[in-house]
Amino acid sequence: MKELMLGNKALARGLYEAGCMVISSYPGTPSTEITEEAAKYNDIYCEWAPNEKVALEVAHGASLGGRRAACAMKHVGLNVAADPLFTISYQGLNAGLVVCVADDPGMHSSQNEQDSRHYAQAAKIPMLEPADSAEALLFGKKAYEISEKFNTPVLIKMCTRVSHSQSVVEAGERQVPAQVPYVKDPTKVMMTANSRNAHVRVEQRTKDLVEYAESCDLNRVEMGKDTSVGIITSSTSYQYAREVFGEDACVLKLGLIYPLPEKRIKEFAAKVDRVIVLEELDPFIENHCKQLGIPVSGKDTFPICGEFSQNLVRECMGIDTPDTLHIDDQIPGRPPVMCAGCPHRGVFYTLKKNKCMVYGDIGCYTLGAVAPLNSMDLNVCMGASCSGLHGFNKAMGEEGEQHSVGVIGDSTFMHSGMTGIADISYNMSNSTIIILDNSITGMTGHQQNPTTGKNLRGEPAGKVDLEALCVALGFAKEHVRVVDPYDLAEVDRVLKEELAASCPSIIISRRPCVMIKGTVHQPPLKVVTDHCKGCKACMTIGCPAISVRDGKAQIDTTLCIGCKVCTQMCKFDALQS
Repeated sequence: MKELMLGNKALARGLYEAGCMVISSYPGTPSTEITEEAAKYNDIYCEWAPNEKVALEVAHGASLGGRRAACAMKHVGLNVAADPLFTISYQGLNAGLVVCVADDPGMHSSQNEQDSRHYAQAAKIPMLEPADSAEALLFGKKAYEISEKFNTPVLIKMCTRVSHSQSVVEAGERQVPAQVPYVKDPTKVMMTANSRNAHVRVEQRTKDLVEYAESCDLNRVEMGKDTSVGIITSSTSYQYAREVFGEDACVLKLGLIYPLPEKRIKEFAAKVDRVIVLEELDPFIENHCKQLGIPVSGKDTFPICGEFSQNLVRECMGIDTPDTLHIDDQIPGRPPVMCAGCPHRGVFYTLKKNKCMVYGDIGCYTLGAVAPLNSMDLNVCMGASCSGLHGFNKAMGEEGEQHSVGVIGDSTFMHSGMTGIADISYNMSNSTIIILDNSITGMTGHQQNPTTGKNLRGEPAGKVDLEALCVALGFAKEHVRVVDPYDLAEVDRVLKEELAASCPSIIISRRPCVMIKGTVHQPPLKVVTDHCKGCKACMTIGCPAISVRDGKAQIDTTLCIGCKVCTQMCKFDALQS
């Protein structure tokens, strides 16, 4: 049966049809839907792990237990999972293991634009790169064949356009291989001689995979009539090449992106007058071709930064672009903003009011950096707010300690904030961390986490007590404070008390995300026009439900949830319920 599927949904279907039994992941755009879609199949055990390292270790453990397994993450998540990935490459498997990673060219929802293909090369692990949903399904199945044939984890590299675009797929039947018996093998203990011998096996495996790449159907040559130019490409760049250059173009389409073939590329290059490598981000294929002695055009023609498009390829190649409709440039810009009633808004307003240096983290609360709040100074990666603030205060001393905080979400805290606050308590750092507990993983679309009391499928699960955890990690109970972010006076008072205290402290800002299904909202507020002086104090909090027209405040009743935070800023009682 044929149907339109998102790339992520198609990949989940491929894992399902291949007989995958266990999937452990951490949500991260654009990879999240892979696990969410897989969880719709009752035949697969699916879970959200606290972070990507844990997820990969769980999936590998399932493989050692004899069942096909997988995990999924975004490109920066692969950084977190890199530690076990490199050693699993040496150790090997029992049943197949697939690691799905989704890159984000253009940084639509990411703090950097790294190219995950380098991980395949560095860890000496094969990587497949589908160009559409149909290939995502197919490659999900092929990955297990390769994994078990060559005793290696296999990376499947998605990207935003493949993950979040739809194309036609044809679903098949699920086939579950027999469970592979576990047999004790002392050589799997990765130490000294075992590791040295494993490295030799891995190098031979790479040679075997290169031979496989020469003839496998994952890589294909599509020879057209026009041999003046040959295009070597992969992923969405293949789609752009076909659209721009047409059916007459000669294309070497690579699906096994590591290791790359050698003879096949040389043979293709010999059939055309000029070779162009079309690939997003780094010159990965281009450098391989040049190492083979093949002169190619690549990053001298196409940019190394950002996401490609059909028109970008046309422009770089000097081809006229078709006329397109343009949005009226008179339309005002709409920068990203926290939702109306977002519980994080009051915290950032208070931090700005107190002129704090704010070491931020990764989550929807990163929007605390934008106008009009402008109250986040920097962010690096998941969990860095805790350990980074500790280092900042050790360098700044009392000057920094009394005017700086770290902010981190509840899910991000469970991901990698715990070790940072352990460092703070252990080394008696006079640092204040604010945990923004909105009872969900908000940024990636409301996934559960260990603090919510529910698992991936919404069923009751173990729940971490944040207050008890912080005390267990060494913080004095009286300096683990809980505040309601809708109460600005309380937030301000507790913040000042903990910044003044000469000890490690935690402030937990607790109120559920307003977008959680079932959250009870209050009636929208109204403006008493006669009271409004047009001072715009209510605008300083940056709520999208509030605007000013003709010198008076306005409330958008379709957005306002009646949180009443703005009423605490109005001195004239102009905002009322």
